[in-house]
Amino acid sequence: MSYNLNVNIDKSSGFCFGVVYAIEMAEDILDNEGYLYCLGDIVHNDEEVQRLTKRGLKIIDHEFLKNLKNEKVLIRAHGEAPSTYELALNNNLTLIDASCPVVLKLQNRIKNSHDDDEQILIFGKHGHAEVIALQGQTNGQAIVFQDLAELDNVTLPQKFTLYSQTTKSTDKFYHIKDELIQRGYDVKANDTICRQVSNRYQELENFVVNYNKIIFVSGKKSSNGKVLYDVCKKYNNESYFVSSVEEIDQNWFAESDKVGICGATSTPMWLMEKVKNALEQF
Repeated sequence: MSYNLNVNIDKSSGFCFGVVYAIEMAEDILDNEGYLYCLGDIVHNDEEVQRLTKRGLKIIDHEFLKNLKNEKVLIRAHGEAPSTYELALNNNLTLIDASCPVVLKLQNRIKNSHDDDEQILIFGKHGHAEVIALQGQTNGQAIVFQDLAELDNVTLPQKFTLYSQTTKSTDKFYHIKDELIQRGYDVKANDTICRQVSNRYQELENFVVNYNKIIFVSGKKSSNGKVLYDVCKKYNNESYFVSSVEEIDQNWFAESDKVGICGATSTPMWLMEKVKNALEQF
């Protein structure tokens, strides 16, 4: 069966400036030197990582880093904990630091704006690279939580400071802040959510209501992708999450559907174009 689909890509979707910066730095070195080590996936999108590994990017983890010496290593946009920089000095590693400026500003605030005994809470995804780096600024003393229910069995001081991973939902952050205040805590809340990310909520809301179907393109590891997909689903129930062209099901569509394509801040525009081309073949 074939369909005559009208397909458009959301122009506000695609890489945020932090990811663009990291990838451009990597590509410059790959062009000149043919290979480059990168600590963790350069971006939470498998298709883009594969594209760059074919060009010579070598993805390594912290265990591999311990034994690496006299090489260049890219620090991705998520940033790193102080211990990584210490290790680099000891191993004579040259760090190509592509940490996002928004993330660096948050790291600096967490590290330098508090008394030593002040409790810090971070609203963020457990195990996420950015959150691990943020916790590293507190020598592991910060309490990380993904959901308020996690704090039900935690003994908190009466007064503490609340931060957020930069790609979390603004609405959820302020809901958490208000709920903790209602529970009687003295909460100093620092809204550290990236506005380039949070502005996309409104942009997506305006975009998805104009289409019969929405194809949201994102890597499954992307924290930001999950949040933005929820926005799509909220305002257009016919929203489908895919990570690659192969995951698209032709049965989702009907004749003459208007289809909108959008993605996370870690989704490359070339991948959304590839999805558009595939849909137009239907």
